[in-house]
Amino acid sequence: MAPMTAADPSLLEEAVALARAAGEVTLEWFDRAGLAVDRKGDGTPVTEADRAAERLVRERLAAERGDDAVIGEEEDDVAGTSGLTWVIDPIDGTKAFTRGVPLYANLVAVLDEHGPVVGVINLPALATTVYAGRGLGCFRDGRPVQVSQRSKPGEAVLSTSGYSGWPEAALLGVKRAGFQLRTWGDGYGYALVACGAIEAMVDPEVSLWDVAPMPVILAEAGGRFTTLDGGAALLEPGGRLSGVASNGLVHDAVVRALGAPAA
Repeated sequence: MAPMTAADPSLLEEAVALARAAGEVTLEWFDRAGLAVDRKGDGTPVTEADRAAERLVRERLAAERGDDAVIGEEEDDVAGTSGLTWVIDPIDGTKAFTRGVPLYANLVAVLDEHGPVVGVINLPALATTVYAGRGLGCFRDGRPVQVSQRSKPGEAVLSTSGYSGWPEAALLGVKRAGFQLRTWGDGYGYALVACGAIEAMVDPEVSLWDVAPMPVILAEAGGRFTTLDGGAALLEPGGRLSGVASNGLVHDAVVRALGAPAA
């Protein structure tokens, strides 16, 4: 395996531009009456906006980066020969999107043989973007950002996309550990951790496209991203994943609390 190298700044710029372009597409449908919501085979919602945003990104990649592989939530995978793989979530937080909640995101990541080299969380309804490239730092709209320095669970805010899917023992564990619990979920929650607004974000079950940008974004912001048990997040196509993002200082406490017995 070749040595790990820093991201090409132009690759990061391209990923940011694609995520923002996808965001502009979604705004055409956001908070509009009569938005049709379909259900996929797994029961999750999908809209015209999801499909149109992903189609735009795929068409641009096909035209400009035809040798790269592409993985997206709404269409079949595309094989590549360049060693780079683009991972697209056209709307992360479709449930929020369909209810007119402006906290949904467009997620774009680029993976190389070492994992995520570029990650983007675009928040179109908030007109802000958080992004990072390996070795380049983490930024919010051009300004460097870092995780918070709070180290005590009692001072730390822990967020999630929703508590309904949590094991009861894990929920009791973080509550008893003293974390302040909120539900600023999906990509927005991870952006809050990277920017230092909150200290931790937890998703017990996610797909690749939900979290592909997060390892590089959190690392470049000075934080950590692991699975629920504290292990390395292996971002491989297929299957289900889990994610714990934090400022690093409370990470071990979060992992311990998630694994605490209910009694």
